[in-house]
Amino acid sequence: MAREALTGSRIRERRVMAGLKQADLAREIGISASYLNLIEHNRRRIGGKLLLNIAASLEVEPQALTEGAEAALIASLREAADQAGLSGPEADRADEFAGRFPGWADVLAGTRKRVVALEQTVEALTDRLAHDPHLAASMHELLSTAAAIRSTAAILAETETLQPEWRDRFHANIHEDSRRLSDSAQALVSYFDSNDDAADAASSPQEEVEAFLSAHDFSFDVLERDGTDDRVIADMVEQAPELVSQAARHIAGVVLRQVAEDAARLSLTRLRSAIADTGNTDPLALAAALRCPMPCLLRRLAALPELGAGLVVCDRSGTVIFRKSVEGFTVPRHGSCCPLWPLFAVLGQPGLVVTSRVNQLGRAQAQFECFATCEAISSAQYNTPPLVQSVMLLLPADAGAASGMEVGSTCRVCPQDNCRARREPSILSAGV
Repeated sequence: MAREALTGSRIRERRVMAGLKQADLAREIGISASYLNLIEHNRRRIGGKLLLNIAASLEVEPQALTEGAEAALIASLREAADQAGLSGPEADRADEFAGRFPGWADVLAGTRKRVVALEQTVEALTDRLAHDPHLAASMHELLSTAAAIRSTAAILAETETLQPEWRDRFHANIHEDSRRLSDSAQALVSYFDSNDDAADAASSPQEEVEAFLSAHDFSFDVLERDGTDDRVIADMVEQAPELVSQAARHIAGVVLRQVAEDAARLSLTRLRSAIADTGNTDPLALAAALRCPMPCLLRRLAALPELGAGLVVCDRSGTVIFRKSVEGFTVPRHGSCCPLWPLFAVLGQPGLVVTSRVNQLGRAQAQFECFATCEAISSAQYNTPPLVQSVMLLLPADAGAASGMEVGSTCRVCPQDNCRARREPSILSAGV
């Protein structure tokens, strides 16, 4: 139903919200109750002075009656319908629902936003609890100290003929271990209760590098201009406040040298010209036109801010050594899971290019085209396996594209049932 055809429904809802009877409103605006009844059931068009009088009596803007809910609210309702699998005529009535029940529409849209935000929080906290190195070390310290106290206490309780000097020594050990346990527990509580800035602080060299790259939006104009100047790279690393540890500075240096080498091989200006000439961003077509190795091309496409692309790189062991996240697709921070299957599928097969369309469950169902390939990064040597890396580019798929493979960000927050590859239960499933 057209939005302007719902003016009567909106008038009825506003009248009911205002606590007015139909006869009372009709009397205020100078028309009969039967005519107002026809208007409220969308059987008579309304406009001009009569619309203004009704709006004034209901103390609303005329646009609130003729235009109804904001487009953003209707879009949010439609996204909620898509996420719930609601299709067909029911999904097409989002505009009518928003027009007739604006209060409930606001509640539903707000609830959906909170659900999305909570999903993101659950993902982050689950990932942090499972893989946070600081938390793992703290828990190990707590358990080890508690075990030491229990062991010492058992000796004191079960040994009746313990010499006084040994009893005093065990008492001292319990005192020292208890103080250490208290300090560790207090430090752990402080870690969880830290302010937002501290909570966002990197807790590993890899995260320091990610913070550094994100601060520069993964783009370095100086490297595009000056190429692989080691002095420039060294200065950039030393002056970066995000790079605290020596390990992080080393990793950042490796990443920046790769960026400089790729820029020397294929400039972003030349890449943009090729995209304009070919009319698309298909990596195979661009690689052929530019005579550029596929891994380099994927990295350069990810460096174009206008594409909004993500990038993931892993080594031969499957460890993610570089990641650039993209809105709508969570790149796992630790370990391997189904979003990275294209990345792992090409490991051990240098030169193979794999493409797959995926969309991540639990989100706004945004779809992405994944392009993955593998390359050898060391020279060939006798009886020595080469070092290899896999590279995967994530490009947002066009709206209305065919449905892709559904994947979860991690098993713990994936709602997909009957997954044969599941390694641990989902906290979003019933009964968990």
